[in-house]
Amino acid sequence: MSLAVLTSRALTGMEAPLVTVEVHLANGLPSFTIVGLPELEVKESKDRVRAALQNARFEFPARRITVNLAPADLPKDSGRFDLPIAIGILVATGQLPGDKLDRYEFAGELALTGELRPIRGALAMALKAHRDGRAFILPKASAVEAALVKDATVLPAESLLQVCAHLAGREAIAPYVVDPKQPAQLRHDIADFADVKGQAAAKRALEIAAAGGHSILMMGPPGTGKTMLAQRFVGVLPKMTDDEALETAAVQSLTGGFKLERWKQRPFRSPHHTASGVALVGGGSNPRPGEISLSHHGVLFLDELPEFDRSVLEVLREPLESGRITISRAARQADFPAEFQLVAAMNPCPCGYLGHYSNKCRCTPDQVARYRGKISGPLLDRIDLQIEVPAVPQLDLVKVERGEASETIRQ
Repeated sequence: MSLAVLTSRALTGMEAPLVTVEVHLANGLPSFTIVGLPELEVKESKDRVRAALQNARFEFPARRITVNLAPADLPKDSGRFDLPIAIGILVATGQLPGDKLDRYEFAGELALTGELRPIRGALAMALKAHRDGRAFILPKASAVEAALVKDATVLPAESLLQVCAHLAGREAIAPYVVDPKQPAQLRHDIADFADVKGQAAAKRALEIAAAGGHSILMMGPPGTGKTMLAQRFVGVLPKMTDDEALETAAVQSLTGGFKLERWKQRPFRSPHHTASGVALVGGGSNPRPGEISLSHHGVLFLDELPEFDRSVLEVLREPLESGRITISRAARQADFPAEFQLVAAMNPCPCGYLGHYSNKCRCTPDQVARYRGKISGPLLDRIDLQIEVPAVPQLDLVKVERGEASETIRQ
């Protein structure tokens, strides 16, 4: 048999459309061609697959190899197609039986030694494979997130040889199972509200924001605890549901940033004020999620808000309203979730000391107006709570007792 057909997955935003990998061997001068709108990473898989097969002691055919990734109009990126291409070549050359291929979906990047390296988007691909009734064979390093899909059959492999042994019926790969108690028992080291002394009004405003899902802007001089309060805001938010945790993990999986120890922990993202619009909302030729999507069901903290470029801040207006962001490119369109709570902090003026009890402000009224004018009215209109965080005298801070713990406030 000189033809092998396997299934894999591409990534388009949060979706994982099915990709049929067809490998055909023909007589003629030896060549290796990949068609079907492959990106550069996929084209480079020819060298990785050849080296991996040879180092795994398989015979690489001296024939005309054509690999078709269908549908042809769907762009394919990343090295996740290395494994299905290698398996297809082995089946087409008769070195591996192909009677069980329709039961599985394959994804994995090959090292030159034949080892399997982790991939992005494993959770989204596992979800689609489970819905289509197929088991999912992937690198062991990516199996943790894929196994979070309830009842999905996830088969983790460390190398190409292990996958071949499974398909040949010599040594079956045991399904990867996440202990349902394990994520719940993970301890999340989150900063506690009890560490903040004073600022009772700001704490109360943050409690209201947490209860109602409101965005909040804190304005005050340097050193009043704005950043400290924002970092502890995650600790008073309601606990995540299973569906919310799965959605958040799926977004993080697209960037390879998912960690099991952060399961059911609301994300907290704090981009620097030099961040670009693409970094904030996502983008690129192959659209990737930005900070607003990576903070899905969590907190996006923008410190020194007026220091952000105005055009960057304006891109937040639609996601704050809709909870989603759509990135359009000539070849594709990607849709990412962006249900986040915006927590912003800023100084009252350029020097920072307007209204301070001891330090004198050196700014003119025009300078203050221009500074605050960097934030547009439509954006401010989408921030529900806007509060002042005044400076607290040091002697008063010494007298204040330790405040309520985050867990107490959340309950």
